[in-house]
Amino acid sequence: MFTIGEFAKHGSVSVRMLRHYDAIGLLSPAHTAPGTGYRYYQAAQLARLNRVIALKELGFTLDQVRSILDGRVTAEELRGMLRLRQAELETAVARARAGLVQVAARLRSIEEEGAMPAEEVVVKPLAPLRLAELTGTAASFDPRDVSPVIGPLFTGLCHRLDTAGVAPTGPGVALYEDAEDGTITVRAGLPVTAAEVPGAPEVRIVERPGVERAATVIHRGPMDDVVSTAQRLARWIDAGGHRAAGYPREVTLAAPEDPAGWVTELQQPLAAPH
Repeated sequence: MFTIGEFAKHGSVSVRMLRHYDAIGLLSPAHTAPGTGYRYYQAAQLARLNRVIALKELGFTLDQVRSILDGRVTAEELRGMLRLRQAELETAVARARAGLVQVAARLRSIEEEGAMPAEEVVVKPLAPLRLAELTGTAASFDPRDVSPVIGPLFTGLCHRLDTAGVAPTGPGVALYEDAEDGTITVRAGLPVTAAEVPGAPEVRIVERPGVERAATVIHRGPMDDVVSTAQRLARWIDAGGHRAAGYPREVTLAAPEDPAGWVTELQQPLAAPH
């Protein structure tokens, strides 16, 4: 048998953790010496310790771990718990990856702070649009909050137009504006000639007026990486003495299956010069 310190070393855990597991009845020593209270463990108990650690790493509480190991959870219940935890971990991994993209985008913005890419910015008028729109809400302008909203909106909009037999006449347009409650109103729009979308009352037909002057720039790649491009456009507008008028638009020029090939035009309406 092993002392608690030796067993902790073999199990790659702390003595304090083993004492806690003993106190809550999760992993008791094989033998406790009378009088001294010294704890002794057997090598066979490493199997239970390994299962405890593995289940903890999966995010189960110690009470859940005890129920699983003591057989109070059926195989079907355990499968359900594992599927749920798998989904939670996949969501966390996706958000972590999106966070890495955002860090990279912010870093590029910092590195480009002195650059004014005048050759990339085009000032042009924007034609009026009749858009079929679906609306959603995002927590902030952070792409990690916007992307999970705008994507399903466009998917749903395309499905509704297809079902109604309404054909889009141009590329998708995304619009954003801040709401009074601090959230962001997200609008996914597709140009149409129809006055309504039969069978889809949630789809609004909105007349978007033309814009006399807008500063535009092309963003290539996924929209999770749009921060640096948007900030380059903002610096160009400010450096040229222009003033933004309203919220920018995002026009999807190309959207292949691989987001690395996406092409999006950022359009920022400009106020009339003084």
